[in-house]
Amino acid sequence: MWQQKPWLVLFLVISFTGLCLAGELETSALVTVVLGQDAELPCFYRGEPGEQVKQVAWARVGEGEGMTELALLHDTYGLHVSPAYEGRVERPSPPRDPNDGAVLLRNAVQADEGDYECRVSTFPSGSFQAGLHLRVLVPPLPTLNLGPSLEEGQGRTLAASCTAEGSPVPSVTWDTAVKGVITSRLSNHPRSASVTSEFHLVPSRTMNGQPLTCVVSHPGLPEDKRITHMLQVAFLAEASVWGHEDPELWHVGREGVMLKCVSEGQPPPSYNWTRLDRPLPSGVRVDGGTLGFPALVAEHSGTYVCHVSNAVSSRSSQVTVTVLAEDEAPPVDVDVVSASVVAVGVIAALLLCLLVVVVVLMSRYHRRKARQMTQKYEEELTLTRENSIRRLHSHHAEPRTQSEEPEGRSYSTLTTVREIETQTELLSPGSGRTEEEEDRDVGIKQAMNHFVQENGTLRAKPTGNGIYINGRGHLV
Repeated sequence: MWQQKPWLVLFLVISFTGLCLAGELETSALVTVVLGQDAELPCFYRGEPGEQVKQVAWARVGEGEGMTELALLHDTYGLHVSPAYEGRVERPSPPRDPNDGAVLLRNAVQADEGDYECRVSTFPSGSFQAGLHLRVLVPPLPTLNLGPSLEEGQGRTLAASCTAEGSPVPSVTWDTAVKGVITSRLSNHPRSASVTSEFHLVPSRTMNGQPLTCVVSHPGLPEDKRITHMLQVAFLAEASVWGHEDPELWHVGREGVMLKCVSEGQPPPSYNWTRLDRPLPSGVRVDGGTLGFPALVAEHSGTYVCHVSNAVSSRSSQVTVTVLAEDEAPPVDVDVVSASVVAVGVIAALLLCLLVVVVVLMSRYHRRKARQMTQKYEEELTLTRENSIRRLHSHHAEPRTQSEEPEGRSYSTLTTVREIETQTELLSPGSGRTEEEEDRDVGIKQAMNHFVQENGTLRAKPTGNGIYINGRGHLV
């Protein structure tokens, strides 16, 4: 056997030479590869100039199983692979440095994960060895499982569950706008682990058609894996009938009039039309939720009922229509908004009228007060004028002995005359006085013709009637 494999004898001899160590062996402590991909196991000897790598031996170190030979790389005889790894181990390409003892493990499987050892024999430095750990990532293949059928009003229900198994343990999350409760559980296996995440919700019609996405993350995946399910929530909405809002359409002879029943549901609902107390009129057309009428006649009046149903429930809605004669006026519908606008306008007009009345009354009140004050003022003027005239007449009626009165008497007479002049100017003709008052004013003016004012003193004019005026200007 040794004659057939001289390289093996050389390897054993060099392994036990015990020569001095001079170089350094470079490798990686951890090599990670995804299941099914190729794993390169590095082993490079960096030695002194002139040193040569004669042989590189690779082996797997198993717990409790010892060492299992993987491959042997000789500088003269090339690569030798053990039968257990035949066809899976080779030299990386292109050719590299002679001191590079790396090997390539093809199509890594989960069983390849473990510890490996590289032993390098050099000349003349001797042997070196180093170890590394190969980690094989097993990416998950997630699955999405749907829960029971969802119906509106059934309470909290399982919508879907997402399961992912891999090595290491994958991460499972949910991406959705729907509100729900998430629960997860973990299961360990000999070489992997699985995670199952459940999404619970309370079904409602707003969730129908919403996406529910399971998101799986793992270091063996180039990107997150996403599985999306569109939620289907069974429900049935209330039904309503359109087309009867405009009474002007419902006149005898009118064509193209129809009633339309509207509802919404999952699964889509079916429609059925009936008329209370009697069958549908002849000639009407039923097309799903639409009830079409021929030319209207009085017999088309009545109460029509729309029945809506699906697998979840059933609903109905009815409407009463009255077909009017051509000369018959339709009932007047009170527009609440228009009535409110009219009411506001009436109230505003009433308030405006009230404001005008208040302004007119206040204006009249102020004019009446002004007229009363003017009348009172005129009465006071009249009284003053009559007193002045009375004093003037009393002066004309005095005897001649008045010429011997003190000098202050002339001052009183002058003051009285001045008051008369002032009263005369204020009460000129055309100021709204009575005829009697104007006659008295004329008398006062004629009386003033018998006096003349000199240097602030009122003196009697000389006349031919024998009246003597003394030097002080007093009447004698």
